[in-house]
Amino acid sequence: MKHLLVCTGLLFAAATLVAQTPPPKPPPASPAATESITIAGNAITIKYSSPGVKGREGQIFTKDGLIQKTHKSYPVWRAGANSATNLHTDADLTIGDLAVPKGDYTLFVDISDPDNWTFIVSKATGEWGLRYDKTQDLGSTKMIMSKPPAMVENLKYTLTDLGGSKAKLTLEWEDHSASVLITVH
Repeated sequence: MKHLLVCTGLLFAAATLVAQTPPPKPPPASPAATESITIAGNAITIKYSSPGVKGREGQIFTKDGLIQKTHKSYPVWRAGANSATNLHTDADLTIGDLAVPKGDYTLFVDISDPDNWTFIVSKATGEWGLRYDKTQDLGSTKMIMSKPPAMVENLKYTLTDLGGSKAKLTLEWEDHSASVLITVH
């Protein structure tokens, strides 16, 4: 009888603890991501949030698509989700034909022509991604467009070492792939 009471008490205590444990949080809709590379001894890092297509293929970059509907600054897009996409560089860079001194920046992309993007580097930092102020632009450069081999579900930045002091930044999402060359000085 004593063992039955002890077991019943332990079972009750365990059930009470389990009932008070909050359920695990679901993963964020647009998880945080980081892409980094070291070129010629200097780190380049991009921090962004990675949204998913989630069944909206063909409806992301169109004139009446998701980005236009959710961004007041359309056709300029934060090139990610949630807070603004950030670039940190330990060295002076040339991105495309744009000189970028070492430091911290916010990245945007002009997608007014969904098949010809313009990469924008802003001097403003620490912003939520929906705010874009053209007066803060360091400058912009054209991106090289292509199609990924398959639909890209989650937005992805890739930094690829091309040897020496060169790299390539690629941004892929849905059925778009846009890249720009980087030179470290």
